[in-house]
Amino acid sequence: MGSDDSYNFVFKVVLIGESGVGKSNLLTRFTKNEFNHDSRTTIGVEFSTRTVQLDNSTIKMQVWDTAGLERYRAITSAYYRGAVGALLVYDISKHLTYESAERWLKELYDHADPHIVVMLVGNKSDLRDMRTVPAEEAGAFAESKGLMFMETSALDSTNVEAAFIDVLTAIHRKVASREVTRGSISAVTLSAAASRVGAEAQEEPKRCCSSS
Repeated sequence: MGSDDSYNFVFKVVLIGESGVGKSNLLTRFTKNEFNHDSRTTIGVEFSTRTVQLDNSTIKMQVWDTAGLERYRAITSAYYRGAVGALLVYDISKHLTYESAERWLKELYDHADPHIVVMLVGNKSDLRDMRTVPAEEAGAFAESKGLMFMETSALDSTNVEAAFIDVLTAIHRKVASREVTRGSISAVTLSAAASRVGAEAQEEPKRCCSSS
């Protein structure tokens, strides 16, 4: 394996959605293959990275997770800055978390690049007996908004890898095609943006993650 610096692209991907839908466990399942049964509500911002081989490119994926609680929304601008992908997560057993998807989508498009790749993710598919959001309904909503769609379970790993890799593949495809067009986002631009926002995030947990 090469060193952590041996990559062609850095892509920043954000996790958004209501508190308690499992964003943090999706993050740790994808980046560390871990699941924390006692995970607490995220306070402020956390991010982890994972390097992935895609076609002939080595891509460093920087995945950001933030609190879904209203009182932490002041971090919005810095959180979305430089993001080229987003997973909009809801809990398939809690319809209210799905109903808020449209609001989260509006916030995302208000702050992020209009070409951002977005996947609607119905998490906790292991709770199928408690389902309140039919996959067909969510899939139709995603299609109407031009989003990708997948159901996942951070608990048993179902589709977690596939969700992130599909988003990564779509980002890579967009970047490759846009590099030859006017106003394109180059790999260097993406890398610099991700590195810059990453550096900003280093201090964030120290400022906002102390217990109250």
